[in-house]
Amino acid sequence: MPTPACRRILLKLSGEALMGPDAFGYHALTLASITGQIKEVVDLGVQVAIVVGGGNLFRGATGALSGMNRATADSMGMLATVMNALALKDALIAAGIDARMQTAVPIGHVGESFERDSAVRHLEAGRVVVFGGGTGNPFFTTDTASALRGAEIGADLMLKATKVDGVYTADPKKDPTASRYTTLSFDEAIARNLGVLDTAAFALCREQGLPLCVFNIFSSGALRRVIMGEDEGTRVTL
Repeated sequence: MPTPACRRILLKLSGEALMGPDAFGYHALTLASITGQIKEVVDLGVQVAIVVGGGNLFRGATGALSGMNRATADSMGMLATVMNALALKDALIAAGIDARMQTAVPIGHVGESFERDSAVRHLEAGRVVVFGGGTGNPFFTTDTASALRGAEIGADLMLKATKVDGVYTADPKKDPTASRYTTLSFDEAIARNLGVLDTAAFALCREQGLPLCVFNIFSSGALRRVIMGEDEGTRVTL
């Protein structure tokens, strides 16, 4: 069997990824497709942790724009990510994958409170760990939460799942001449303001030496190809 290029990964999934073609909530076939890709890499022996966003249910920044206090709006957004983490954990278990959910916002009887050592023990035991609640603090995105959790658990690679197959020189939907970057440095990505991650997340990945891959989660087998080190998506490194 081919050897994966990574031992432990942190996968960032947006809330929007879970709703598929729907306008809100969860799309069963999309959830099944995502969990199927995760199972492929778990079966290879890769340890998988996941941070999930909440944009399919509520987005804190949007609430703030409507006049809501930003800290309150972000707290609501964090609760949305907990709901998504529960939904994803349930889908993983239904697919035959042993999974746990940990939340940075303690909620008794819903999931485990985040604790780094416990999360690492779950990963080493072959369980997928889904992180909800963002960082547990307002004013931080789930991109930053992903970089933080990736660094804390000692991930070899952070993956950002998107709807496009990498980072482009321009919006490929608007500019037919746009080309995909195969690799980028963190300094290049920040300087060019490519908008793949927020600046705080980029800076944390750079400081911790945590490489990033941006790829299309809706391309069949893409996650496995990234894990196997194939030319998939865009790699951002030091």
